[in-house]
Amino acid sequence: MKRSVLFALSLIAGPVSAFAMPSVGDVVGANPKDATAALEKTGCTVRASEAEGAMIEAKCSDSNSQMWEVYIDPASGKVARISGKD
Repeated sequence: MKRSVLFALSLIAGPVSAFAMPSVGDVVGANPKDATAALEKTGCTVRASEAEGAMIEAKCSDSNSQMWEVYIDPASGKVARISGKD
Protein backbone atom coordinates (compact mmCIF):
# COMPACT_ATOMS: atom_id res chain seq x y z
CA MET A 1 0.00 0.00 0.00
CA LYS A 2 2.78 2.45 0.94
CA ARG A 3 4.58 1.78 -2.33
CA SER A 4 1.56 2.55 -4.46
CA VAL A 5 0.90 5.80 -2.57
CA LEU A 6 4.54 6.90 -2.90
CA PHE A 7 4.52 5.99 -6.57
CA ALA A 8 1.34 8.00 -7.15
CA LEU A 9 2.81 10.99 -5.34
CA SER A 10 5.99 10.84 -7.40
CA LEU A 11 3.94 10.89 -10.61
CA ILE A 12 2.05 13.94 -9.43
CA ALA A 13 5.06 15.85 -8.11
CA GLY A 14 7.43 14.98 -10.97
CA PRO A 15 6.03 17.34 -13.59
CA VAL A 16 5.70 20.17 -11.07
CA SER A 17 9.31 19.95 -9.95
CA ALA A 18 10.55 19.84 -13.55
CA PHE A 19 8.96 23.23 -14.25
CA ALA A 20 11.12 25.58 -12.22
CA MET A 21 10.55 28.87 -13.98
CA PRO A 22 10.80 32.03 -11.90
CA SER A 23 7.63 33.60 -10.53
CA VAL A 24 6.49 37.20 -10.45
CA GLY A 25 8.11 38.79 -7.41
CA ASP A 26 11.22 36.60 -7.42
CA VAL A 27 14.44 38.61 -7.13
CA VAL A 28 16.73 37.68 -10.01
CA GLY A 29 19.07 40.66 -10.27
CA ALA A 30 19.07 44.34 -11.11
CA ASN A 31 21.27 44.07 -14.23
CA PRO A 32 21.20 41.77 -17.27
CA LYS A 33 24.29 39.77 -16.21
CA ASP A 34 22.96 38.90 -12.73
CA ALA A 35 19.43 38.33 -14.02
CA THR A 36 20.68 35.97 -16.73
CA ALA A 37 22.68 33.94 -14.19
CA ALA A 38 19.69 33.69 -11.82
CA LEU A 39 17.28 32.75 -14.62
CA GLU A 40 19.65 30.06 -15.89
CA LYS A 41 19.69 28.52 -12.39
CA THR A 42 15.89 28.19 -12.52
CA GLY A 43 16.02 26.32 -15.82
CA CYS A 44 15.21 29.26 -18.06
CA THR A 45 17.83 29.26 -20.83
CA VAL A 46 18.29 32.93 -21.75
CA ARG A 47 18.51 33.56 -25.50
CA ALA A 48 18.72 37.36 -25.30
CA SER A 49 18.19 40.25 -22.94
CA GLU A 50 17.60 43.92 -23.64
CA ALA A 51 16.20 47.08 -22.15
CA GLU A 52 12.54 47.52 -22.98
CA GLY A 53 11.00 50.69 -21.63
CA ALA A 54 11.90 50.85 -17.97
CA MET A 55 12.36 47.06 -17.70
CA ILE A 56 14.96 44.44 -18.51
CA GLU A 57 13.43 41.92 -20.91
CA ALA A 58 14.95 38.44 -20.95
CA LYS A 59 13.85 36.04 -23.69
CA CYS A 60 14.33 32.48 -22.56
CA SER A 61 13.11 28.93 -23.03
CA ASP A 62 12.20 26.27 -20.49
CA SER A 63 13.03 22.56 -20.51
CA ASN A 64 10.11 21.95 -22.92
CA SER A 65 11.51 24.52 -25.37
CA GLN A 66 8.61 26.91 -24.70
CA MET A 67 9.65 30.52 -25.17
CA TRP A 68 9.07 33.05 -22.39
CA GLU A 69 9.62 36.76 -21.96
CA VAL A 70 10.59 37.67 -18.41
CA TYR A 71 10.36 41.36 -17.49
CA ILE A 72 12.54 42.50 -14.60
CA ASP A 73 12.39 45.77 -12.70
CA PRO A 74 16.01 47.00 -12.63
CA ALA A 75 15.39 49.11 -9.51
CA SER A 76 14.42 46.13 -7.35
CA GLY A 77 15.73 43.17 -9.38
CA LYS A 78 12.29 41.54 -9.08
CA VAL A 79 10.43 39.73 -11.86
CA ALA A 80 7.57 42.08 -12.77
CA ARG A 81 5.84 40.03 -15.47
CA ILE A 82 6.20 36.79 -17.40
CA SER A 83 4.56 36.16 -20.74
CA GLY A 84 4.63 33.05 -22.89
CA LYS A 85 5.21 32.95 -26.62
CA ASP A 86 3.99 30.27 -29.00
